[in-house]
Amino acid sequence: MLNSQDVENIFKDCLFKEGEDQSNAKIVNGIMNKFGFNPERLIIHKQEIAKMLDELPDQFKKNSGGGWTFLNACMTKDNIQWGEHRNIEQLLSLGIATEQAAYLMPREMWNVLPGGMPYFVIY
Repeated sequence: MLNSQDVENIFKDCLFKEGEDQSNAKIVNGIMNKFGFNPERLIIHKQEIAKMLDELPDQFKKNSGGGWTFLNACMTKDNIQWGEHRNIEQLLSLGIATEQAAYLMPREMWNVLPGGMPYFVIY
Protein backbone atom coordinates (compact mmCIF):
# COMPACT_ATOMS: atom_id res chain seq x y z
CA MET A 1 0.00 0.00 0.00
CA LEU A 2 1.32 3.42 -0.99
CA ASN A 3 2.47 5.40 2.04
CA SER A 4 4.76 8.33 2.72
CA GLN A 5 7.24 6.35 4.84
CA ASP A 6 7.97 3.78 2.13
CA VAL A 7 8.35 6.51 -0.49
CA GLU A 8 10.72 8.46 1.75
CA ASN A 9 12.78 5.36 2.58
CA ILE A 10 13.27 4.45 -1.10
CA PHE A 11 13.90 8.09 -2.00
CA LYS A 12 16.64 8.42 0.62
CA ASP A 13 18.19 5.10 -0.36
CA CYS A 14 18.41 6.23 -3.99
CA LEU A 15 20.25 9.44 -3.10
CA PHE A 16 24.02 9.35 -2.96
CA LYS A 17 25.71 8.47 0.30
CA GLU A 18 28.65 10.48 1.57
CA GLY A 19 31.84 9.55 -0.25
CA GLU A 20 30.16 7.85 -3.24
CA ASP A 21 31.28 8.78 -6.75
CA GLN A 22 28.55 11.07 -8.11
CA SER A 23 29.89 11.39 -11.65
CA ASN A 24 27.16 9.10 -13.01
CA ALA A 25 24.28 10.76 -11.13
CA LYS A 26 20.79 10.64 -12.59
CA ILE A 27 19.73 14.29 -12.19
CA VAL A 28 16.02 15.10 -11.85
CA ASN A 29 14.40 18.50 -11.54
CA GLY A 30 11.59 18.00 -9.06
CA ILE A 31 8.87 20.52 -8.31
CA MET A 32 10.92 22.62 -5.88
CA ASN A 33 14.24 20.76 -5.69
CA LYS A 34 16.88 19.20 -7.91
CA PHE A 35 18.00 15.67 -7.01
CA GLY A 36 20.94 13.49 -7.95
CA PHE A 37 20.14 9.80 -7.71
CA ASN A 38 22.43 6.79 -7.64
CA PRO A 39 21.53 4.91 -10.87
CA GLU A 40 22.40 1.49 -9.43
CA ARG A 41 19.96 1.88 -6.54
CA LEU A 42 17.30 3.25 -8.88
CA ILE A 43 17.51 -0.05 -10.77
CA ILE A 44 17.22 -2.00 -7.50
CA HIS A 45 14.07 -0.09 -6.53
CA LYS A 46 12.49 0.29 -10.00
CA GLN A 47 9.76 -2.32 -9.47
CA GLU A 48 8.85 -0.95 -6.04
CA ILE A 49 8.60 2.54 -7.55
CA ALA A 50 6.37 1.15 -10.33
CA LYS A 51 4.05 -0.45 -7.78
CA MET A 52 3.78 2.81 -5.83
CA LEU A 53 3.08 4.84 -8.97
CA ASP A 54 0.42 2.28 -9.95
CA GLU A 55 -1.50 3.10 -6.78
CA LEU A 56 -2.13 6.65 -7.96
CA PRO A 57 -5.48 7.35 -9.67
CA ASP A 58 -5.94 6.11 -13.23
CA GLN A 59 -6.16 9.72 -14.47
CA PHE A 60 -2.36 9.86 -14.14
CA LYS A 61 -1.80 6.85 -16.37
CA LYS A 62 -0.99 7.35 -20.03
CA ASN A 63 -3.43 4.73 -21.31
CA SER A 64 -6.41 5.63 -19.14
CA GLY A 65 -6.32 9.29 -18.17
CA GLY A 66 -3.39 10.76 -20.03
CA GLY A 67 -2.02 12.70 -17.06
CA TRP A 68 -3.31 14.81 -14.22
CA THR A 69 -2.32 17.60 -11.89
CA PHE A 70 0.33 17.17 -9.21
CA LEU A 71 -2.25 18.60 -6.79
CA ASN A 72 -4.32 15.39 -6.98
CA ALA A 73 -1.43 12.99 -6.44
CA CYS A 74 -1.79 12.96 -2.64
CA MET A 75 -4.67 10.50 -2.98
CA THR A 76 -4.53 6.86 -4.05
CA LYS A 77 -6.85 5.36 -6.65
CA ASP A 78 -8.88 4.13 -3.65
CA ASN A 79 -9.29 7.76 -2.51
CA ILE A 80 -7.00 7.43 0.52
CA GLN A 81 -4.60 10.25 1.35
CA TRP A 82 -1.13 8.70 1.38
CA GLY A 83 1.17 11.72 1.69
CA GLU A 84 1.78 15.41 1.30
CA HIS A 85 3.39 17.55 -1.39
CA ARG A 86 6.92 16.72 -0.22
CA ASN A 87 6.18 13.01 -0.58
CA ILE A 88 4.59 13.48 -3.99
CA GLU A 89 7.69 15.32 -5.19
CA GLN A 90 9.81 12.41 -3.94
CA LEU A 91 7.67 9.79 -5.71
CA LEU A 92 7.39 11.80 -8.92
CA SER A 93 11.15 12.40 -8.96
CA LEU A 94 11.79 8.68 -8.54
CA GLY A 95 9.32 8.00 -11.35
CA ILE A 96 11.07 10.47 -13.65
CA ALA A 97 14.50 9.10 -12.72
CA THR A 98 13.38 5.56 -13.62
CA GLU A 99 11.63 6.77 -16.80
CA GLN A 100 8.22 5.69 -15.54
CA ALA A 101 6.77 9.22 -15.27
CA ALA A 102 7.19 12.60 -16.95
CA TYR A 103 5.90 16.16 -16.86
CA LEU A 104 3.36 16.94 -19.57
CA MET A 105 4.41 20.56 -20.05
CA PRO A 106 7.69 22.45 -19.73
CA ARG A 107 8.34 24.21 -16.42
CA GLU A 108 7.98 27.60 -18.14
CA MET A 109 4.27 26.85 -18.68
CA TRP A 110 3.42 25.66 -15.17
CA ASN A 111 2.31 29.16 -14.14
CA VAL A 112 -0.78 28.86 -16.39
CA LEU A 113 -1.86 25.62 -14.68
CA PRO A 114 -4.05 25.42 -11.55
CA GLY A 115 -1.98 26.35 -8.50
CA GLY A 116 1.06 26.74 -10.76
CA MET A 117 1.63 23.00 -10.39
CA PRO A 118 2.55 20.67 -13.26
CA TYR A 119 0.57 17.87 -14.79
CA PHE A 120 2.38 14.57 -15.09
CA VAL A 121 1.84 11.19 -16.64
CA ILE A 122 2.74 7.68 -15.56
CA TYR A 123 3.84 5.28 -18.32
